[in-house]
This record gives sequence, C-alpha cells and structure tokens, in this order.
Amino acid sequence: MLTGMALFEALVVAHVVTGAVGLTAFWGPIVTRKGALNHRKWGKAACYGFLGAGALAIAMAFLSLYGPEHRHPEVTDRTLFDGLFGWMMLYLGTLTIGFVDYGLAVVKHSRNRRALRSSRYQIVIAAVIVTGAWCGIYGWQVGHPLMVLVAFIGIVSMLIQQLYIWRPQDPPRQTYVGEHFRALIGMGISAYTAFLSVGLIRLVPEHVFNPAIWAGPSVIGVSLILYFTVKGKKAAAPKPSGARPHPQ
Repeated sequence: MLTGMALFEALVVAHVVTGAVGLTAFWGPIVTRKGALNHRKWGKAACYGFLGAGALAIAMAFLSLYGPEHRHPEVTDRTLFDGLFGWMMLYLGTLTIGFVDYGLAVVKHSRNRRALRSSRYQIVIAAVIVTGAWCGIYGWQVGHPLMVLVAFIGIVSMLIQQLYIWRPQDPPRQTYVGEHFRALIGMGISAYTAFLSVGLIRLVPEHVFNPAIWAGPSVIGVSLILYFTVKGKKAAAPKPSGARPHPQ
C-alpha cells in the first residue's frame, strides 16, 4: 500500500506528464490558423492535458492539506504552505478545469447559448467561485496578496462568462469565438501558475513565494488576450468603401 509521501510523489509524476502535454500543446492553437485541423488537434491535446493536470492538482492539494506527512520540510511557514500548496492549488486546479470546460462548451453550444445555463455547466462555474473565494479569504487572513489577486482574477473571469451566458439578447453570431479564446488563454494562465508551484519548489525553493515569478503567466496571458482582442476588432471593423480586404 502506498504511503502518503509515495502517493504524493506518484501524483507529482503524473501531474508533470499531463501538465507537460498541456503546456507544450497550448501554443499550437495560438500559432496555427484558427478553425483549421491543426488548430483543433493542438487544442484538444492542450485541453486533455490540462484537464488531467487540473484533476491531479486538486488531488495533491487535498493530500497537502490532509495527508499524514508534512511535505517540503524546507518550507518552515506551514500556514503559508497550506495556503499556497493546499487551498490555492485546489483553486487553481478547479479554475483550470473550469476554463477548459467553458472554452469547449461555448463552441459546442455556439448555436444554443442557453444550454450553458444548465446545472452541468453552472456547477463547475460555482465550484471555481467557491474555491476562489476561500483562496482569497485565506490569503487575506495570512497576509499574502498573491492569493487574493489570483482569486480575484478567476472570480471576475467566471462572472464575465456568466454575463455572456445569461444576457437576455443573443449576441452577434461570432461572439462565442472570443469567449472560446479568452477561456483557453485563461486555462493556460491558471495551468502555468499551478505548474510552477509544483516544479519551482523543487528547483529553486528559495523563490517559491516570489510574487514576480508567480505573476509571469498572468502577465503573458493577459497580454495575449489584449493583443488578439484588438487584432480581432480591427479585422471585424467595417472596411472603407471601395477598400479591398487584406489577405489572411
């Protein structure tokens, strides 16, 4: 029978494998032509990899919080450890799954947005909000602004998704494409952040609580969202009379 530590190490290995698939494949849909076969193949690989990594992150979070052995004895602040490697890891794993689920769902139900109001999807969004709220509260209690910040970002993202799901009037036909894109970029942000929290402590434990390192995925991800949002709006803008559209 596996001991607590052996089980944790096995989960870490599986998390690394699934996470590596997701982290590598994540860039495929970004650099390939949207809607093309390669875009869909890379996207599926990234989503399945991140779903596995997110589920394993949740398992590791519970083991860190309630396992019989203390992990990472080099971390002396156990309260902060429980926050970052317990509650924050639980939230980030849930957030990653939530982004994947929504990103795929808006494409699947592009012609029937109201299907996203079913309990099947609302429960996932609620789980993200609840775990995010507790992550933020815990972070506030222990005086760690990083936990509050990532919780705030995720909760706001879920509320933006709800605005799309519950808006009374149907949005323009292609609006779901932007929702799909933002959700899967968010998937990358949360997955990269969660992945760093596992690998970073093993490589450079002295920087495990460095906010600059943890903020990196969010800075890059938000920059990508802004870039492609502006690019998409320019492409969709009405062309001057007589102007020829630029080739794609």
